Amino acid sequence: QVQLVESGGGLAQRGESLRLSCVVRTRYIGTPTIGWYRQVPGKQRELVAELTGGGGTTYSDSVKGRFTISRDNGRAAVHLQMNSLKPEDTAVYYCCLDQYYWGQGTQVTVSS
Repeated sequence: QVQLVESGGGLAQRGESLRLSCVVRTRYIGTPTIGWYRQVPGKQRELVAELTGGGGTTYSDSVKGRFTISRDNGRAAVHLQMNSLKPEDTAVYYCCLDQYYWGQGTQVTVSS
């Protein structure tokens, strides 16, 4: 069974930074796609950033230039560096593997 455990969420002020981490526990897959999604209650879950096995990245227009996704193979983890946070970034952030397996989510709250 695949397990994804997110951490690093919390409360931040506008303009501050947070770094989310997702520890991946699974059998060998190869070159999986892994990414971060976020969701606000009552709204559709949306892609924030995604990293392919080949190193390609995809970002939501709303976070381009502010967020950076990276894979840490040595620690079996993926990270999301979030800079210049805005209140609009407030959401539950989920780690996702192969667009199928999901973590439990970590809350990010940005105050004005």
